Amino acid sequence: MEGMELVCFEIITAVGNARSLYIEAIQEAKNGNFEKAAELIKEGEASFNQGHHAHAGLIQKEASEEAVPFSLLLMHAEDQLMSAEGFRILAEEFIDVYKNMK
Repeated sequence: MEGMELVCFEIITAVGNARSLYIEAIQEAKNGNFEKAAELIKEGEASFNQGHHAHAGLIQKEASEEAVPFSLLLMHAEDQLMSAEGFRILAEEFIDVYKNMK
């Protein structure tokens, strides 16, 4: 595997890990472990940023008129990227709700 496939899987892996960490953060907050939840959000953001950086590289290529072939795999990677971003937002909201409940 090389080139475009590798970049797509890099995005999918990084943001998938981020999404899992965001979900884990919600579970920790639900149990009252707010420090651990904050650590998991921070770790998730670092992983998300790796995927976002790989995606930004593709955008830069296209902006400099270098061909970036579109594929179902790229569409899936972008979908996962957006999904993970949504999970981060919801995780932060859930954590705030659990803090207010305690």
